[in-house]
Amino acid sequence: MAEVLKGNAVVGQSGGPTAVINQSLVGVIEEARKAQAIKKLLGARHGVRGMKDNEFLDLRKYKPDLLETLANTPAAALGSTRDKPDENYCKAIFDVFEKNNVRYFFYIGGNDSADTARIIRELADLVKYDLRVFHIPKTIDNDLRTTDHCPGYGSAARFVACALMGDDRDNASLPGVKIDVIMGRNAGWLTAATALARREQGDGPHLIYLPERPISQKQFCDDVRSVYDKLGRCVVAVSEGIVDEAGRAYAGKLVSGEKDAHGNIQLSGSGALGDYLAGLVRQMGVKRVRADTLGYLQRSFAGFASPVDATEARQCGRMAVRYAVSGQPSGSVAMKRKSGRAYGVSFFRAELKDVARLTKPMPADFIAANGHDVTEKFLRYVRPLAGELPEMGKLK
Repeated sequence: MAEVLKGNAVVGQSGGPTAVINQSLVGVIEEARKAQAIKKLLGARHGVRGMKDNEFLDLRKYKPDLLETLANTPAAALGSTRDKPDENYCKAIFDVFEKNNVRYFFYIGGNDSADTARIIRELADLVKYDLRVFHIPKTIDNDLRTTDHCPGYGSAARFVACALMGDDRDNASLPGVKIDVIMGRNAGWLTAATALARREQGDGPHLIYLPERPISQKQFCDDVRSVYDKLGRCVVAVSEGIVDEAGRAYAGKLVSGEKDAHGNIQLSGSGALGDYLAGLVRQMGVKRVRADTLGYLQRSFAGFASPVDATEARQCGRMAVRYAVSGQPSGSVAMKRKSGRAYGVSFFRAELKDVARLTKPMPADFIAANGHDVTEKFLRYVRPLAGELPEMGKLK
């Protein structure tokens, strides 16, 4: 049996927030309060930046009623960051950890955050600082390896599906071509979820473009023309990370190219891709063309979280604390889908190196052979994550 490590704990949030990231935070708080090995639980302001600068909140002082409200509030309650610590940055963190007798570190974030957790864990070993590090998954992109799906994805999937349901009815009212740009840098999981908007034949989105399948300008225009000629209208869902036939991201060629500390080009802060694609359609002679970039609403729309997503996000936070205080090695919390007709998951500890940096693309059997749609297998995968969607009425 592993030795009981006693000391204080730090929890931080990192990367792009989600509708349920605070569920994971509250899960950590709830479980840490039960753990005799954890004396104090410190919330780092703006992730590793707060750890380096010794800026913490005492998370034991907040009452259950406030925490429950907080859990149902989108965006990172502690504040987020995209800082990527180097060796000197980590040394400053360890100095603060030693000062505060921190022996447990919980980091809620995506694959870049898992990489940060890995770096801190490895540097802690080098300086022989006894520290247990657990990454708690979070991303609307759903692109973390090892886990079946990621907290945050189900709620964002529900949002984009409902947004496209409404957008399709709007497009049917005033026919034309409507293009919706959805978040997703290297993987199309979220854009693919817009397929849930369809209730019957003829419903949009009629075309779905994912980063996993290159698309030329000519093919895009031909696809839109084919749908438009058949239906007199066309709704398009396109990932912000789509690439051309040479594998180059369209958005990367259209925006300024500003990068964060992890080397990611900013894609979501611009409507350039939607405007560019809309321009191509106008050149085809279509008069009514509109484009929207859904932007940060996809991850922060209040009161719209998927119930399954909220429950699983909370449990991921709880499991991270249970794994840590039980003596399991540092790692990442992951989920495995149970077999059978009824939906359910089990939790397990994954290695940080298997989650950090790398992304998980959509499997080939989730993408339709034509390259601009999804398969029924994907729809069976995503339905329980997004939860129940509203009914839409039509006059026949």
